Amino acid sequence: MSLLGSYCAGIFYRVKFEEKIDWSKPYILCANHTSVLDITAMTYISPRAITFLGKAELLKNPVTRIFFKTIDIPVDRKSKMSSFRSFKKANDMLKEGKTLVIFPEGKIDKQYPLTIHPFKSGAFRMAIENNIPIIPIVIENAWEILWDDGHKLGSHPGTVNIQVFAPINTREYTEKNASDLEDHVYNKMLLHWKLQNKL
Repeated sequence: MSLLGSYCAGIFYRVKFEEKIDWSKPYILCANHTSVLDITAMTYISPRAITFLGKAELLKNPVTRIFFKTIDIPVDRKSKMSSFRSFKKANDMLKEGKTLVIFPEGKIDKQYPLTIHPFKSGAFRMAIENNIPIIPIVIENAWEILWDDGHKLGSHPGTVNIQVFAPINTREYTEKNASDLEDHVYNKMLLHWKLQNKL
């Protein structure tokens, strides 16, 4: 859904930044994922063009394809070769100075109460390999306005609240302790999620 489409549906976005972001630099944006609105939220946050990495199957479904047509690098997890090519392309784009968006859970939570699920490691390995800061982002309540693609509870007007944390420098991490970076980002996001959703 485009920003214009969101506004026409009465859906708006409110962003809180932990600190001012220098958007002239490349980042990996790591956000939780509960709604198709998350894609739109990411485009609202960044004033510069961003590149999305997401599941290839989203582009095959005629419904989700409408919302996820902004995915620039589709990942086919069933094919190791396809996954390798996708991550290579993502690495290349980071080297070109592009900012990359990854939803590290790799899925939208289908069960209530929603939580932030354990992350897949790809985003963190790429960040370390390319010495790119990671920006953790918690989309607090998009699921209350439009959960998943809306087939469960429909949708209604509202404001999506988004917390953007300060960039995390990845220079102190290596491939050997990439899991420490992953845990740091995960725990920061999960704590904020629980506080905002009173879980």
